Amino acid sequence: MASSVSGRAAVSGKREPRSKKPKPESRDESELLTVPDGWKEPAFSKEDNPRGFLEESSFATLFPKYREAYLKECWPLVQKALNEHHVNATLDLIEGSMSVCTTKKTFDPYIIIRARDLIKLLARSVSFEQAVRILQDDIACDIIKIGSLVRNKERFVKRRQRLIGPKGSTLKVRKVVLDTMKNIHPIYNIKTLMIKRELAKDSELRSQSWERFLPQFKHKNVNKRKEPKKKTAKKEYTPFPPPQPESQIDKELASGEYFLKASQKKRQKMEAIKAKQAEALSKRQKERNKAFIPPEEKPVRKPKEASTETKIDVATIKEKVKKAKNKKLGALTTEEVKLKMEADEKKKKKK
Repeated sequence: MASSVSGRAAVSGKREPRSKKPKPESRDESELLTVPDGWKEPAFSKEDNPRGFLEESSFATLFPKYREAYLKECWPLVQKALNEHHVNATLDLIEGSMSVCTTKKTFDPYIIIRARDLIKLLARSVSFEQAVRILQDDIACDIIKIGSLVRNKERFVKRRQRLIGPKGSTLKVRKVVLDTMKNIHPIYNIKTLMIKRELAKDSELRSQSWERFLPQFKHKNVNKRKEPKKKTAKKEYTPFPPPQPESQIDKELASGEYFLKASQKKRQKMEAIKAKQAEALSKRQKERNKAFIPPEEKPVRKPKEASTETKIDVATIKEKVKKAKNKKLGALTTEEVKLKMEADEKKKKKK
């Protein structure tokens, strides 16, 4: 009995309090979704894929003839950049193609896609210095085909010119490029991008909607239709059909030519031809005779007699010229000469 009682006592004793689990700290969803400043994704290394690939992957692209000389010069640099990632590159000048393929030492699975983008950019007139940046993890490219977006060639050239900046630099946002080809000027999209960049710096506004800050641009499609050079006036509507035009037989019946013989008709045609030839000869003769017709002489106008008021006194002009010459040469006037002579005589008398 004792054993049974003791057993019951052990069961009916007080239980030890359970340890309470710590409650998770309450965090805002916005903090979980935002990436902290200065954080960078670790680079993909050989330790992440030590065994490599089972099969070989390759890509190829064609390039135009005018890029051949440039690709010859920069191809050693392309091979050097790709060999660092264990990717082979070949240039075929006969077929006009470039190709890239992986090797047994390749460990990055995405590097072949970046190598494909590299040869595509080189084929599309991008310099090697800019194209090689695609091999970095934080840089991507997007090739937009705009040739089929606008049918009219003049409009296409004008809209494409809006995208091309100084020294061939282009805008690097897909939406801006596509909207420009739809006749929306890129300045509107650039303004919104600048506002978004400033709003992203504010930590409080990151999780809020930015629609109230962004400008709303209304697209005004003003069609300037060119007026036709020849304006045709519309005829008044009549329920009756137009009269049927006369046939050649009706015209001959009206003029009486229908009842003439073949020889008579032939004679009339020849007479009409001779009359036209005679008119043409007379016109040519008149044009030839124009060269022999003297031009009309203009009537000779008599010179008008000088009026007494405007007559020129030659003698007074000569005297003025002499005086001016004497002054320029430093000659003395008659009065100055007399005074000098008198002064010289007085000096002689004193001596």
